[in-house]
Amino acid sequence: MRVITGSAKGTRLKTPNGLETRPTADRVKEGIFSIVQFEVPGSSVLDLFAGTGQLGIEALSRGARQAVFIDSSREAIHLIQENVKKAKVQDSSKIVQTDYLAFLTQNTQKFHMIFLDPPYAENFLETALQKISEIDILTDSGIIICESPVEKQLFVELSGFSRKDYRYGKTKITVFRKSTV
Repeated sequence: MRVITGSAKGTRLKTPNGLETRPTADRVKEGIFSIVQFEVPGSSVLDLFAGTGQLGIEALSRGARQAVFIDSSREAIHLIQENVKKAKVQDSSKIVQTDYLAFLTQNTQKFHMIFLDPPYAENFLETALQKISEIDILTDSGIIICESPVEKQLFVELSGFSRKDYRYGKTKITVFRKSTV
C-alpha cells in the first residue's frame, strides 16, 4: 500500500496485521481520486472509519488543506499516527479515537469531502449516511465517497444529493454530491 501521487508520492504505508482492517486496494483508490481529483486541493477531508488512514493521507498528498481521521480501534489509531508521520502530513492531520456516531453527533466542523469505508459486514455505512444527512457537516457542493462490496445493495437516497455508482472489481464506490440549489 502506497501513496499514489502528490507530495508524499511513493511513500509506503504500514498495513495492519490480521483481518480486522481492510485497506482500500490501490486500483480502487486510483479510481476514487480520479473521480474527485479537482475537488481535493484546498479541501477539508473527513476520513471516517479511517483504518490505516490511507484515503485521508492520499487527499493530503494531493493538496487537501486538512484531514480528520476517525477510528474507534486503538490499533488503527496507532497505525494512522505512524502513516501520517511517514507521509510527513502530521501538521495538517487531526487523529481522533472515537466511535463514528459519537464523532458525528458532537462535530461542528464542515468538510468538503467525507470518506466512508466501514467494515463491510456491519450496517455502519447506512447509519453513517443517515446521520450525515441529518446534520449539516458538508460544505456546499460537498462530496461523500462510500466504499462497499459490489453485492451489497445500498438502499439509501439522500435528499439534496445526486448519486453515482462505480464498480472496481468486487468493490463498489458510491459518490453522493450535495446539490447547491
